[in-house]
Amino acid sequence: MPSPANLLSRLGVLDWIRIGLLLLGLVFVATGLLPRATAQDSLERIAPLLLFLFSVIILAELTKEAGVFDAIAQRMARAGRGDYAALFVLCFAFATVNTVFLNLDTTAVLLTPVMLALASRAKIAPLPLAMTTVWLANTASLLLPVSNLTNLLAADRVALETPEFAARMWLPQLAVLIVTAALLWTFFWRRSMRGADRYEPPVPEPVRDRVLFSATGVACLLFIGAILAGVHTGFQLGIAATIPAVIAVVAFAVRDRTALKPALIPWQLLVFVAALFLVVPTLERYGLDDAMRSLIGTDDGWAGAMRAAFAGGGLSNVLNNLPAYVAGESAVPAENKDQLLSLLIGTNVGPVITPWGSLATLLWFEWCRRWDVRVPMRKFVLTGVALATLGCSSAVAALLLTS
Repeated sequence: MPSPANLLSRLGVLDWIRIGLLLLGLVFVATGLLPRATAQDSLERIAPLLLFLFSVIILAELTKEAGVFDAIAQRMARAGRGDYAALFVLCFAFATVNTVFLNLDTTAVLLTPVMLALASRAKIAPLPLAMTTVWLANTASLLLPVSNLTNLLAADRVALETPEFAARMWLPQLAVLIVTAALLWTFFWRRSMRGADRYEPPVPEPVRDRVLFSATGVACLLFIGAILAGVHTGFQLGIAATIPAVIAVVAFAVRDRTALKPALIPWQLLVFVAALFLVVPTLERYGLDDAMRSLIGTDDGWAGAMRAAFAGGGLSNVLNNLPAYVAGESAVPAENKDQLLSLLIGTNVGPVITPWGSLATLLWFEWCRRWDVRVPMRKFVLTGVALATLGCSSAVAALLLTS
């Protein structure tokens, strides 16, 4: 077993930031800056969501280990037959579906290395594939409550079950996907950007263990089926992710126990989310709440909706989208449902400008660093501004058309 010193040496800068944020939240509680009752209420609110995140990331990690995602990526590359336009459509669809049903952090954590490995095997420029992943991890996260943690919070606030939530958000989701596709092709996928006319489809690789492949594939289908059946809150949400995750864990316990290691546990995400729900309520008590009310206003019409979206998106790129949503939610009057959903659009679609705008973007940058993929910062920021501006505007306009 590694010594405590070795374990500490493995922590990266982002890990220390997460731990420091949690310690700061605990200090706020210990000193009374955040009343214990408020802290307890805040953590109880996110307990089912933490169970969901814990389970779905373990499920997705074991699904990747079984080769399901790699097999899909290879089939996409072969299906494209060397045509970049066809590959673009397939990668766009895969990233979108993965984000919608398995949430944006899963796309950032698991799809990014799959896409980068695909780029390496097919000798494709990695940046177009990488940008497809990070943009769609954010912009494809509007449709279902489970697509994003902020969606779960918003669905609870406006009392919308999964079918009703999707009915409100399908047109905004479609609008922002159209914008994302157009900008991805223009900025990253067209001939002058990708640097080649065609690509070489990779040689198929055999499945390592068909039992694990089938078991995790079935587990994912069960999870997607549960989500489609309409579960999205509390105990139901936890079960929707936990049962498939248990199936995957049991399959690996029987076939390959070496994959069941502590690194599977997404402690960084759990620590980060718990810390935010201690720190943000404290900041709200000492000025953040008033600042957000001034930024967002109380108008539930077109102007107020746009204002809420761009305030949420802007604050997400300054801080992070999760505290931006939590702070903004408390500033929106309870009856202003369109304004709250517009804030949600801003905090989902908007954080594509800075590396810390969302947790998914932070995780994506870490994968790019590990794979030695150079991300031109100036281009990342400028193209992100275009996507955030056009994406938020089109999505809010589509939302208000369905109100």
